Amino acid sequence: MARIAGVDIPRNKALLYSLPSIYGIGRKNAAVIIDKAGIDPRTKVKDLTDQDVTRLREVIDAEFQVEGDLRREVHGNIRRLIEIGSYRGLRHRRGLPVRGQNTRSNARQRKGKPKTVAGKKKATK
Repeated sequence: MARIAGVDIPRNKALLYSLPSIYGIGRKNAAVIIDKAGIDPRTKVKDLTDQDVTRLREVIDAEFQVEGDLRREVHGNIRRLIEIGSYRGLRHRRGLPVRGQNTRSNARQRKGKPKTVAGKKKATK
């Protein structure tokens, strides 16, 4: 198993599709990394040599912020928004959508399980 940035990337996938399992690397960044390392994107991870893995690690360490460092920065940014009392910080604190989405009928992912309100009856015709 190739271990890059503290993550075991899937062995049976092509390199282009296995690198996004690292937090902070998507498909586009994976393509950039592979291009800079000079490796064929269709190569399966199990077929990589130790030199290939070392080149990938060097490119990622030099040019990308991934895993723990990136998580720490994102969490710090959210904490800063909450501390300064911005609107986005209030939305984070309340667990509501931050980017202006509708919450009247949607947003179940952020709001959690629906809570039934007592005394609210359906209108009859």
